[in-house]
Amino acid sequence: MSENVILLAVDGSSGAARALAHVRQRAKFGGAKVVVAYVIEWSPYSFNTAEENAQRHSRRESEIAKAHDAVVNPALAVLQQDGITVQSIVQHGNPTETLIEISKEVDAAQIVIGRRGQSGLKSLIFGSVAGNLIQTAPIPVMVVP
Repeated sequence: MSENVILLAVDGSSGAARALAHVRQRAKFGGAKVVVAYVIEWSPYSFNTAEENAQRHSRRESEIAKAHDAVVNPALAVLQQDGITVQSIVQHGNPTETLIEISKEVDAAQIVIGRRGQSGLKSLIFGSVAGNLIQTAPIPVMVVP
């Protein structure tokens, strides 16, 4: 890890807002660079016609633009107010795997993610992104309640 880089995973939830507030304070006082990442769940495993693939590509581009406008750019603006060096990444993929890959690409020292209020059968079967990161990430993961 060459510099103090925090990877902040955002999704527009209240948990992500709390994670943003935490990272803002840490970065402001610790001089960290923050990479804001938004992962749009997307499975590459589907069997489509050529026309469906063209529509899918168009939909992917639209989703990336919406993610930047609605979630990522507002988070960047909050961090930039304090003079924090920021970068943003929006990608499609499995959230856990994609966040780990991004953390390697940006040489992050830590991943910070908000806890979501997911409960019930779905979380028991599939787990949460935060829980999966804790189990599989090669760097420390902070889950902000």
